[in-house]
Amino acid sequence: MSKISSANFDYLNKIAVNNNREWFAENKEEYLKQHQNMIDFADDLLLRVNKHDNIETLNGKKSLYRIYRDVRFSKNKDPYKTHWAGGFKRATKQLRGGYYFHIAPGNNSMIAGGFWNPNKEDLLRIREDIAIDNSELRSIISNKNFVATFDELKGEQLKTAPKGFPKDHEAIDLLRFKQFIVWRNFTDKEVLSKNFAQLADNTFKTMRPFLDYMSEVLTTDLNGSPIT
Repeated sequence: MSKISSANFDYLNKIAVNNNREWFAENKEEYLKQHQNMIDFADDLLLRVNKHDNIETLNGKKSLYRIYRDVRFSKNKDPYKTHWAGGFKRATKQLRGGYYFHIAPGNNSMIAGGFWNPNKEDLLRIREDIAIDNSELRSIISNKNFVATFDELKGEQLKTAPKGFPKDHEAIDLLRFKQFIVWRNFTDKEVLSKNFAQLADNTFKTMRPFLDYMSEVLTTDLNGSPIT
């Protein structure tokens, strides 16, 4: 069991105030210490997730995103992120979707998953399935545990019907989605508790039926035959 330390949040708060290369270099040892704390947490979480899903991410270190910001196309030139983040990729072409964690002080942490940017072929395939029969997806996202955890399906939506689908379709509320995402927010107290890895894992478990539904849709045609 690995716990995210309060010193970790202290470090992130300091970066927010001292977001420059000189301060970062002077405090490199503290960065390495807190980075290792996150690696330990991610290793713990990955071990738990692999007990109920098949993940191809090799270890916690590989799951973490770099703390260095890409400032090439941003007005904000701060060189460092003020949060930790990482993700686990489901293994094989049959298992779609991914798990994501975002850890930040100020009650800004979350556990998320789903489909952030489906390509146009996948998006069309999802919409076609919804248009034919939306009952399975509705059953998943209206499940009591799902609603208690995520509230609702989230993601960017079109303002009107997607091309090729009628505006008065009974599932137009689902067809408008361009992204299919779920997330759960966490307080600092929850993140710094000794059982946060278990809370995060339980959140991933709750989104599993949603990911499995999408995986089946994206790996079969409209007749239910495997896509080769």
